[in-house]
Amino acid sequence: MSDTQSSQTGSAKSFDAVIVGAGFAGLYMLYRLRELGLSARIYEAGSGVGGTWYWNRYPGARCDVESLQYSYSFSEALEREWQWSERYAPQPEILRYLNHVADRFDLPRDIQFDTRVTSANFDEATKHWTIQTDRGDRVMAQFCVMATGCLSASKLPEYKGIEKFQGKTYHTGHWPHEGVDFTGQTVAVIGTGSSGIQCIPQIAKQAAHLYVFQRTPNFSIPAHNAPLSPEAAKDWKANREQYRHRDRTSPFGIHIELSSKSAFEVSSEERQREYEARWNRGGFAVLGAFADLLFKKEANDTAAEFVRSKIRGIVHDPAVAEMLAPRDYPLATKRICVDTEYYATFNRENVTLIDTRSTPIQEVTAHGLRTSTSEHRLDSIVFATGFDAMTGALSKIDIQGRAGVSLKEKWAAGPWTYLGIMMAGFPNLFTITGPGSPSVLSNMVLSIEQHVEWIADCIAHLRSSGLASIEATVDAENAWMTHVNEVANSTLFPLANSWYVGANVPGKPRIFMPYIGGVGVYRQKCAEIAAKGYEGCALAAAAS
Repeated sequence: MSDTQSSQTGSAKSFDAVIVGAGFAGLYMLYRLRELGLSARIYEAGSGVGGTWYWNRYPGARCDVESLQYSYSFSEALEREWQWSERYAPQPEILRYLNHVADRFDLPRDIQFDTRVTSANFDEATKHWTIQTDRGDRVMAQFCVMATGCLSASKLPEYKGIEKFQGKTYHTGHWPHEGVDFTGQTVAVIGTGSSGIQCIPQIAKQAAHLYVFQRTPNFSIPAHNAPLSPEAAKDWKANREQYRHRDRTSPFGIHIELSSKSAFEVSSEERQREYEARWNRGGFAVLGAFADLLFKKEANDTAAEFVRSKIRGIVHDPAVAEMLAPRDYPLATKRICVDTEYYATFNRENVTLIDTRSTPIQEVTAHGLRTSTSEHRLDSIVFATGFDAMTGALSKIDIQGRAGVSLKEKWAAGPWTYLGIMMAGFPNLFTITGPGSPSVLSNMVLSIEQHVEWIADCIAHLRSSGLASIEATVDAENAWMTHVNEVANSTLFPLANSWYVGANVPGKPRIFMPYIGGVGVYRQKCAEIAAKGYEGCALAAAAS
């Protein structure tokens, strides 16, 4: 049924599928559903496509996966016609790319912008979802696909007195589209995660003085970003199938040369040379230096100390260098940041680093910030305080499955899914790169494509088989999440209080949310489940 043929059910429109979100996931989902001949509608809160890349426009915003890999692979023609300008694409270029994709495949005609989905309720009698929006839309759909993104629900600051501040405040996840000029201002950036590490060097170049308030230092590796060479672009296009297969079967969905050696199989001199070579390559290359870095603390310590030595070599003030050097968790158990001139920024005379552990922020005042030891007069405050990752966007929607049980109730002790794609008690509801899948521990575009294709194939199977609905069984869900946690516990990842476990959100249940078993392994497991007639799922026939 085409969109123009969508029927009226009472006051509600009816589509085969409703998709929530128009980022990488939502756009490709719409494309695949159209290929199946289904009617679909995307509801998008923003005024344009892009998802994460629509909202995150802060200075220095850039992807930490190389642009050639952080792109769609489903269309060879699309790959051949698009030319990336840099090794790591900046936010404006990624947004231009997504607009190009949307226009190329005529996707906007099935997208309703400036519309936030407020609820999605399953009707057991009709086996359809009723979706409602903040604009009064009421829509019926057999399938509901949540393409809401893993890093889309900003974690807003919770400091006392914010409403009193007479200057300007900004959140990196909701940056003004017209940009911000900090020239001549005294500015504070609160937070040194990925967005803070990217924006701090840029703001420091403008501001009269920049105060950086840091609670927990992060490991960051230089991007060594540069214009994308014609040779690299030509090689990629000539060997794209080989490279895409390599990435799909890899642990993280990106190309990292992986060593099979332990960090202690080589001499300290050889180990140092390997780390140095990986540092000079930049990005995530250091993760593949030795096979046991993510499994043995002693091995990880050698890599962590190497990075700390690099920080000490870059930052002139030893006390500041020590403040910037992480010691509380193993390297990479919080997402490694990829930076441009981050540590060197702290050599500038107009930049001051403040440790909020030893001098915590007590309140925002009318004219700045007050810590336990002093008050700082400020013109602007930038909150680089991150996201309620993986579950935040879903928890903002009133999602109710069988018997009116809400997703919030189901996830009260932590998110529980089957493959990160579906949940018991929520028929025909799919989550793209949800908790329990590789998602944020992978190349997101590659993982998105794999999920979209699996979901599209699943829907095609249901329709061709005369089936009305599919949902995970409780047993399959329990077995999968037990496996997710067993795999996580075999690594060093649970040793960090990271957003991977929801540690940055007060009161959020602690559970390791992504699947660390590997992108290639996960893809194979999903394929086997589908090949066995969607093993672990309950399928219901349509009413006669």
